[in-house]
Amino acid sequence: MMNLGIEEARKTMNENIGGPFGAVITDSVGNVIAVSSNTVLGSHDPTAHAEINAIRKACSILKTHDLSGYILYATGYPCPMCLSAIMWANIKKVYYGTNLKDAEDIGFRDDFIYNYIKGDKDSKTLELINIDHDKCLELFCEYKEKNKEIY
Repeated sequence: MMNLGIEEARKTMNENIGGPFGAVITDSVGNVIAVSSNTVLGSHDPTAHAEINAIRKACSILKTHDLSGYILYATGYPCPMCLSAIMWANIKKVYYGTNLKDAEDIGFRDDFIYNYIKGDKDSKTLELINIDHDKCLELFCEYKEKNKEIY
């Protein structure tokens, strides 16, 4: 499975569409659902990581937002954004090729986000300011009162 991700990543990397990142989603018996790569440079979209693209593609094909029981293969250890998307999609198993140090060694910088999450709240990284809490909370209350789907 990893070879499919590697091939897709190499193709788009050589076309200057994205970095060396590919991802594959399969069902539990190994049927390929989606193959994607990083397309950040080509789409001018910082969220167009291979794992995100694969999740979007698989969800579109399967017509669901819940990928419980599916498996993801990634050429690199997922960044914090991709890890979150994987968890939101309910994927419970991820196989990955390279680690965070390997990505750092070629210039990728996931560590500053991991450090921020761990508590290094450097305002140069991100400043979070809470405003209009009560107004926004009304939306949350409306959603709950209408018994909307929790996902």
